[in-house]
Formats: sequence, structure tokens, C-alpha cells
Amino acid sequence: LVMYEVDVGTFTRDGTVDAVAPELGRVKELGATAVEMMPIAQFPGSRNWGYDGAYPYAAQNTYGGPEGFARLVDRCHATGLAVILDVVYNHLGPEGNYLADFGPYFSGDRMTPWGEAINYDGQGSEQVRRFFIDNSLYWVRCMHLDGLRLDAVHGIFDDSPKHMLRQLAEEVKAAEPETGRRLHVIAESDLNDPRIVE
Repeated sequence: LVMYEVDVGTFTRDGTVDAVAPELGRVKELGATAVEMMPIAQFPGSRNWGYDGAYPYAAQNTYGGPEGFARLVDRCHATGLAVILDVVYNHLGPEGNYLADFGPYFSGDRMTPWGEAINYDGQGSEQVRRFFIDNSLYWVRCMHLDGLRLDAVHGIFDDSPKHMLRQLAEEVKAAEPETGRRLHVIAESDLNDPRIVE
């Protein structure tokens, strides 16, 4: 894959997924074989880098919402470009984040540079893990993405026998026959730990 990173809010003057679509031919001419979309999970305001999204299943409404994003993925594929989505599973944005009202989503004793860590290994963590792993499967199954780029995995704390990242990668790869596509899971890490690659 040769990826071209796109932030929907700044890629065009309109800042929408529909405005990105006409530019895909130019992206392909540059030699890219994939578009890496910066995070699109719903966030406060109309434009944002996307790293403080509060609703992982909701494509940003000001960018075009889920219907617009699905159209863009289809256009990318028709142009011969794969689509990788940058997802943030190490924290949620502070504004509009109400998950703690509905379950033990946060660890309470671990912090990331961006706020309270997500509870992947404490009491009640089974359903929290399922929420985020199912989110990754939603993107590859329902939105037909070709892969995910996991933001700052060094901010994901998990002392479980099977690390959340391994479980997520295995379940995404297991969806390949169903989707009919080769699926990619890419982790951003500054730990220099070979276990992340493995």
C-alpha cells in the first residue's frame, strides 16, 4: 500500500466527503494505492483533526455522515484506491463523551496523555473490549473499509492474557472471507516493541 492521508475537513474548501470524491483521480495519479482517512468519529464542532471523537460508531455529520462516508468509500474503490480509516481506541474526546454514564468504559486508575484510559482489562472490561472490537468490525464489514490504522496504541493499557490489540487484529483478519477483501490492521506505536508488530 502507498497511502495518501486525507483529513476531510481541510482537504477541500467545502470540507465534506462529497468534495473529496472528485479529487480521487489526482490522488491516484500521485501513485497512491490507498487513502488513509483521518478519524471521522463524531466530534464537537464542524471541523477537527478527529482525535477527540466521542462517538466511535458515528461518522461526523458535518463531513457527510455515514451515508456520505459510504459513498466516498465506494468512489475510492471504483477509482482503484483502498480505504484505511484512522481510529482512536486509546481515549475518547472530553466534550460530549457520555460512555462513563452507561458502563465501566474507563479504567479510573490509568491515564493517557489525552485523558482517562479505556478499561480493557479491569472489572466489566469484557463488554468494553467488545464495544471497540465490534466498532472495528463495523468499519470493515458495514462500511467496506480495507483496513484500520490504530492511533497511539501505546495509550492502550491491557494486562489480559490476550491483549486487546491481538484480539482485534485476529477478529478483523477473520472477517476477510466474509468481506472478500484483504484487510489491514496498522498500529501506531512509539514503544519500539516488536510484540506490537507480531
